[in-house]
Amino acid sequence: MTAHRPAPRPAQPAGGNKILVVLLVPLFMSLMSVSVVNVALPAIEGGLNASSADLQWVLAGYALSFGVVLVAAGRAGDLWGRKPIFIAGILLFTLGSLASGLAVDPLMLNLSRVVTGLGSGLLNPQIIGIIQNVFQGRARGRAYGLFGTVVGLGVAIGPTLGGVILGALGPEWGWRTTFLVNVPFGVLSAVLAAAWLRPPARDRSEEARRSLGALDPVGAVLLAAAVVCLMVPFILPGTWLLLAAAAVLLAAWWLWEQRMKARFPSTGRAPMVDPALFRIPSFSYSTVATAFLLGAMPGLWAVQAIVTQQGLGHSALAAGMTSLPTALAVMVLSPWIGSHVHRRGPLFVVAGAVLALGAVALGMVAFHQIALGAWPFWTLALCLFPFGPAQALLMTSSQVLTMHEVPPHAAGAAGGVSQTAQRVLTATGLAAVTGAFYASLAASGTGAATDGAGDSAADAAAVAVSYGDAADTALLVVMGLLAVTLVAGVLDYIRRYRGGTLVLED
Repeated sequence: MTAHRPAPRPAQPAGGNKILVVLLVPLFMSLMSVSVVNVALPAIEGGLNASSADLQWVLAGYALSFGVVLVAAGRAGDLWGRKPIFIAGILLFTLGSLASGLAVDPLMLNLSRVVTGLGSGLLNPQIIGIIQNVFQGRARGRAYGLFGTVVGLGVAIGPTLGGVILGALGPEWGWRTTFLVNVPFGVLSAVLAAAWLRPPARDRSEEARRSLGALDPVGAVLLAAAVVCLMVPFILPGTWLLLAAAAVLLAAWWLWEQRMKARFPSTGRAPMVDPALFRIPSFSYSTVATAFLLGAMPGLWAVQAIVTQQGLGHSALAAGMTSLPTALAVMVLSPWIGSHVHRRGPLFVVAGAVLALGAVALGMVAFHQIALGAWPFWTLALCLFPFGPAQALLMTSSQVLTMHEVPPHAAGAAGGVSQTAQRVLTATGLAAVTGAFYASLAASGTGAATDGAGDSAADAAAVAVSYGDAADTALLVVMGLLAVTLVAGVLDYIRRYRGGTLVLED
């Protein structure tokens, strides 16, 4: 097989480290913005007199707008060049962050979060496309390993950073600074991207002319509408009929993309997403594994933050520090995992899923025991710690496996599809986990705004127990999501074992 390979390019391009810095800093900011808000929700509620519905949109509106534009943005980068779209995404993200930090009411905050999410949706697929085009062989594996590391670290470190900021600056300026901190980094990233990124070498075929038709606008609209219909029912209760509309729209989109591909020889216009992409097993299995992991993670940390502050009466800093050990584990272990992913990546995914399930099971025990007063609060961080190594194993390996067999010319669209799945599962998973939490809390007769305080010690203890029980219910949903990650990892491992492809080729 090696005789058919083209002559290899240098694995590490000139200025490769600069390119990675330019790509990964905005990635970190965009993903940290998913989780940093978790510990700030009580402060936002008090500062803007926000309702529970407003707070849910603070979380879900960002994920919704993020997910809607990902595939179209990735395709646009494949066609017309990734650098300008990447820079535009950074600037839009920065503008949204600035407006969020200066919001005067919940409506302004949520609209600003939508703008921020749109910027994230523009920039994220370009990162994958640039890595796929610029890096080769093991250097590409290392780059994707760092990509996975930053994804895991961005989600894990957000609650810690938010807690530190709120602890240092107080509730009012604390929650605002969780958004405003993105502004200087965003401006710097845009400047460095303009200076350091070169337009990637790519073939300009006839279908890559600068025209709207080349983007497949019908496919883009159908998929965006389907994504909205998939996500909104998990954000706005009572809109479940939209799931039926989502199924119809997804079917229409799939048929349209197949039609576009069949007519490509005569029209010269390719589909936004080649249906053959889903016949690449490594792409499909790893996309499912990563998406369900990211459906579980934000809900886990959101519940932890809510219970710590409102149920147990601790500070935002305490909530943030609880996730610090897991974030440190991601940071320390990911480089080693990235250096071994070509030899053990499929095994790492299975091991990471098992470890994540074990960590959540321990977390359930800890929530229950701490709420009863039997265990000290710090044992929660100890029990959730294995989730850090699990994240490092899963995120670093899955990203390499997802893109390993995807051709460079389709990297942007493939990255958009993969990240759309992640954003859909982030929104639906977060809604499912927090929905289960609040439903259990309501069934116990405990209000959501008790802040761990009652008229007596007995009242406070009863509130803590109610929050602990609700956390256990929510974490059962988290375990269900992680079980899908495990199944996808096991199926891919079995397939590779039987095919003799457990070790990835350069």
